[in-house]
Amino acid sequence: MAEERELVKRILTGDSRAFTEFVLQYQRLVSHIVFRMVANEADREDLCQDVFLGLYRNLAGFRFQSKMSTWVARVTYFRCLNYLEKKKTPLFEDICGEDQTIADVAGNGELPDEFAVSQDIAGRLREEIDKLPVHYRTVLTLYHLDEMSYQEITKITDLPKGTVKSYLFRARRLLKQRLEAQYGAEGLS
Repeated sequence: MAEERELVKRILTGDSRAFTEFVLQYQRLVSHIVFRMVANEADREDLCQDVFLGLYRNLAGFRFQSKMSTWVARVTYFRCLNYLEKKKTPLFEDICGEDQTIADVAGNGELPDEFAVSQDIAGRLREEIDKLPVHYRTVLTLYHLDEMSYQEITKITDLPKGTVKSYLFRARRLLKQRLEAQYGAEGLS
């Protein structure tokens, strides 16, 4: 946390390199949340930039009562909700690995046909996650992909811990039901 305090101090004194460092440190988290909640590709980048501008403007008010990543995720989550409320647009799941090539996969020991099968399954999973209600999808993403604890998710979403656990359970159950109905148990193994 001392490193975070020093980084914030440098940003507040006008060090542009420090803010670049801040953006690089948290851009994955911000884009993860934005890309999972916002379907409109054209608006995603603008929204990410808007989030970082908001973070910059409000950085002086951050009191280090939580982890910086929790605060960043919370700000991002509520900016997305505000955007969606204004636009009344559908939500979207982040599509990971789009830019991967067979050469990228070769480094991990996976054969091209195995890679194709795993990508097919991942694609099916992404399609079904796209259809989950926003709160289920968000909790599922924060817990499994961003590896956040229940406590961090409650701070980000303002949902009680029991509700977070319930949403996570329901999201998993709904996802499983949809996948089994769509592809059958054999189609996913």
